[in-house]
Amino acid sequence: MKSLMLSAPLRFFMLVAGTTIWLGIWLTGFNSVHWLLYIPAVFFVFAAVTGICPGMIFSNMLFTKKPS
Repeated sequence: MKSLMLSAPLRFFMLVAGTTIWLGIWLTGFNSVHWLLYIPAVFFVFAAVTGICPGMIFSNMLFTKKPS
């Protein structure tokens, strides 16, 4: 089974993407944005801090090749 931990460059990308979304939420106003926008912002920062990406785990479960 492949390791589910993210590499350092991917963790940095997740941090930058999450920070950009949070900056956009802050500039728009926390009361103005839809609650759905918080989901990727939280997941990106969580992935950057812990190295575990829920989105990659879910996509690996969906798109792995089944042994025949």
